[in-house]
Amino acid sequence: MSDNRQIKIFDTTLRDGEQSPGASMNLVEKLEIAQALIDLGVNVIEAGFPIASPGDFEAVQQIASNFRGAEICGLARSNERDIDRAWEALKGAHDPRIHVFLATSAIHREFKLKMSPDEIIERAVAGVKRAKGYCDNIEFSPEDAARTEIDFLCRVVEAVVDAGATTVNIPDTVGYATPEQMGKVIDSLVNRVPNMDKAVISVHCHNDLGLAVANSLAAIDNGAGQIECTINGIGERAGNASLEEVVMAIRTRNDAYKYETSINTQRLVPTSRLVSTVTGLHVQRNKAIVGRNAFAHEAGIHQDGMLKERSTYEIMRPEDVGFANTDLVLGKHSGRAALADRAKTLGFTLSGEQLQSVFIEFKKLADRKKDIYDGDIASLIEMEILGATEKEWALVSYNVDINFGQTPKISVTLSRGDEEKSVQLADGSGAIDAAFLAVEKITGIGLTCKEYSVRSTSLGHDAVGEVSLQAEYEGKTYRGRAATTDCVEASIIAILNATNRAIVANR
Repeated sequence: MSDNRQIKIFDTTLRDGEQSPGASMNLVEKLEIAQALIDLGVNVIEAGFPIASPGDFEAVQQIASNFRGAEICGLARSNERDIDRAWEALKGAHDPRIHVFLATSAIHREFKLKMSPDEIIERAVAGVKRAKGYCDNIEFSPEDAARTEIDFLCRVVEAVVDAGATTVNIPDTVGYATPEQMGKVIDSLVNRVPNMDKAVISVHCHNDLGLAVANSLAAIDNGAGQIECTINGIGERAGNASLEEVVMAIRTRNDAYKYETSINTQRLVPTSRLVSTVTGLHVQRNKAIVGRNAFAHEAGIHQDGMLKERSTYEIMRPEDVGFANTDLVLGKHSGRAALADRAKTLGFTLSGEQLQSVFIEFKKLADRKKDIYDGDIASLIEMEILGATEKEWALVSYNVDINFGQTPKISVTLSRGDEEKSVQLADGSGAIDAAFLAVEKITGIGLTCKEYSVRSTSLGHDAVGEVSLQAEYEGKTYRGRAATTDCVEASIIAILNATNRAIVANR
């Protein structure tokens, strides 16, 4: 058994990650991600900010009541209403944690809170004590700790630990710290706060200067026992420390970072794909660990070295993070067993009903293209897992006539239950614009497209095209996503996906 110190992984994808612009999630999507995080092996799931909205409250409540295997955490400002609301959402959890925060830096004290240092300590202590009245597992965060005077930060930490905090989180809220500075802050707390041995030190680093992972590693090197991070590093502004980068840095450089985590690293890529699908935030191709190019080699010298000895140009095995070591495996004659096996290899566990639905779509796709790649299969599965909600309007058929220099003509038929409606029009600046107009005419929902992208999920001229879009309706943003070999069809389905979300949200 390893003697290395165990580092807790606190995942805040569902709370801080969701605060990425355009990344809001519905309840079903949050439950899917929560299950993926349990399967990944995270120690703590920050499920949301219960007082922020009824939707956030319901998500935290559902996750707390239905999941085991990780501590379930809810965020609260240091006031009675927030803390009471957080507990109301968390009380069904097997292992609940209330996370209380209050800003401590001089700039926040003066301009945001307009409170004196003594008032800050008084409110922080009161918040921790109130939370402690509900459960034993209490985390306190002095917001903007990285810019807080070290003497005052030590006073705050000592006071909240004395009040009952079992974890003290040190946030670099605006991503201002450097690794050397973060290390010194943690070292100061370890050596200057007399009761520091009664609580775990955590760190929550933002990536505004691209230093979130480096700062997190510097923190554990100086005594921190928990890292707060998100899948794909998503979060406000430039995001948070990336979970997959933190975990694989510890695992790959165990000579330098003599720690362990509970993470099942083979689930990193599937979890990354799921979060990307749910949020609509694509992972850049050259993203460390989980990007499509992370284990790709094009240069001749690199390819020659790889053929002779893998370790010449790879410091990790792609299989260790969840990439399949084979790609092209299935075709139109493959059966359910082969599909289920490939799904499992890709990190998905499907129910019998889900497998049947995916298998039907797989057969349709196999009739359209000769070779089925992992990316195609993953896309079909993700659409099945996440497509089970907001089934309002569905595409029955469409036809589009496009000639150079002429206005596109499009006809679309949609169904809702037993009802079918069709429209024919010659309008729009292109096929996609015409599709938006056709869907609007049938559904009565006029979306304003803000972002639209198409990307290939696999290889070849017959690759599946994945369409992602963000559209606005009555001041709110809705996402849509679809993937087929026909990009116009995928666009219409993605438009419908966003339209259906808008219909459900505005009932």
